[in-house]
Amino acid sequence: MRQMICKERRLDVNCRDIRPGMLLITLILVLGGAGSCESKKGGYYDITDFGAIASPSSVNTESIQAAIDMCADEGGGTVLVPADTFLTGAIFLKQDVNLEIAARGVLKGTTNLSDYKLVRTRWEGEERIWISALINAFDINGFRISGKGTVDGSGDVWFSHRGARNRSAADTIGEGLRSTPLYIGPFREGPPPLGPDGGLIPDKSSPAFELREVELPGYARPRLIAIQNCSNVVVQDLHLVNQSSWGLFVLYSNRVEIRDLVIRAEHYIPSSDGIDIDSSDGVHISHVDIDVNDDCISIKSGKDEDGRRVNRPAENILVEHSIFRYGHGGVAMGSEMSGGIRNVTIADCIMEDDNWAPIRFKSQPSRGGVVENITYRDLVLNGTRQAFEFNMAWRMVPPLKAPSDPLPVVRNVQIINVSGTVTEAGFIHGLPDSPIEDVTFENCNIKAVRGLRVENVNNLDLSGLVIQTEEGEPVIRRNISGE
Repeated sequence: MRQMICKERRLDVNCRDIRPGMLLITLILVLGGAGSCESKKGGYYDITDFGAIASPSSVNTESIQAAIDMCADEGGGTVLVPADTFLTGAIFLKQDVNLEIAARGVLKGTTNLSDYKLVRTRWEGEERIWISALINAFDINGFRISGKGTVDGSGDVWFSHRGARNRSAADTIGEGLRSTPLYIGPFREGPPPLGPDGGLIPDKSSPAFELREVELPGYARPRLIAIQNCSNVVVQDLHLVNQSSWGLFVLYSNRVEIRDLVIRAEHYIPSSDGIDIDSSDGVHISHVDIDVNDDCISIKSGKDEDGRRVNRPAENILVEHSIFRYGHGGVAMGSEMSGGIRNVTIADCIMEDDNWAPIRFKSQPSRGGVVENITYRDLVLNGTRQAFEFNMAWRMVPPLKAPSDPLPVVRNVQIINVSGTVTEAGFIHGLPDSPIEDVTFENCNIKAVRGLRVENVNNLDLSGLVIQTEEGEPVIRRNISGE
C-alpha cells in the first residue's frame, strides 16, 4: 500500500485505479451527483450582521437562525460564521442555504437542554422523539456545510472526566427527565414539518395525533451535525470537536460527500462516534482523520422490530484515504443492522493508536437483517488491539429481546491486503443457527500476541491470511464448515 501522509488537515494518498469491487459504488456516487450541490445563488450572510456576538455570555441561536431564514427567503446563499467563537443552541438549515465556518471560526454548542428543540428522528436504531443536533438539516436538497473552522459540541462540559468516572449520566448533565407536549404519530417519509422556530408543528389532522408528555432520559445529549432526509450534500474541511453524542449523523439521505474532516473527542465522552451513516444510499467518505471514544465510523440501518418495519438499508458506501486513531472500532457494521447493510468498501486507510477493532461487525440475535458484500482492502494496522471482530452476540445485556425470525445474517465479506501489528488477531463469532458465511482473506499478514478465534462460520477461506503469534495457535477453530 502506498504511503499515507497527514499534511495539516488533508490526508494525501496517491491515487490508484478503481478496482472491480468498488466499481458499482463509484458509478453510483459519480453518476448520482454526490458533491454537485454547490449553490450558485445569492451571496454571504454574515451572522454578526444579524446580531451574533462572540462572547461566552451571549447565546446566538436567534441571530444565526435569523441569518439562515433571511438567506432562504431571499433565494439562497451562504451563511457565514466569521473568525471568532460563537455560542449557540440548535440551528436549522433551510433549502438553498449553505453554511460556512471561516478559518478560526467556531460554532460552540451550549450545554443547556432547553436550547435544543425536540425533533422526530432515529436514536440508536429506533424512530422516536429526541433532542435535535447542534446543526440540523432536514428535508432539503443540494447544500454544503464547509469551511476551515470548527464545530464544538462542548462534550467535555456535558460529561466531564470526573463525572464520567464518579457520577451517573443524569447527575452529570444536571437534568433527569425532560417533558414537553408535542406531536406523536407515524414517521411517514420523514419528520413532520418544522415551525419558524425549528420546533415540530402538531399535525392535528392526522388520526394518530395526540398531545402528551414525552420523557427523555437524563443521558440524552445533542449530536453535533444531523443530516436527515436530504440529498446532494457536501460536508467538508471542518474540525468537529467534542461532540456530546454522535458527531456527524446521516439518516435517510442519498448522494452525500464527506471529505477532509478532522474529528476529535475526549476519550471520556460516551457515545462520541465520529460519523454514523444510517439507512442512507450513495455515501462517499474520504480524507477524514478521526480520534474518538466510540466507533470512528459506524454503518447502521435500524434496530430490531422498528428497524425491520422501516426496512431501509445502508448501501453503496465508500470510505477511503483516511486515518482512524483511537476508537472502539475503525469502520463498524452495526450493531443496528435490521434494515440491511450492503455494498460497502473501506480502502486505503490506516488504523492506529490503540483502535479496538479496525474491522468490526456487531449485532444481536434480535436484530434480523442482512449484512452483505462488504470489502476491507489495503489497510495498515499500527498497534491496534484487534484486527478483526465479528460478533453476532455483541453486548448481550439484559433485558434481552427474543431472537428475530429469520436471524441476522452476515455474508460475502472480502478482506484484502490488510497487514500490521495487533495485540490479538481477534475473532469471527457467528450464531449457531445463523453462521457467518463466505469470508475470504487475500494477501493479509498480521503479527499478533494472540491468534484468531473462529466459531460458527461457513465457507471461510483463510488461505490468504498469515498470522504470526507470540502465544498460542494462530487460528483456533470451532464449528467451522466449508474451509
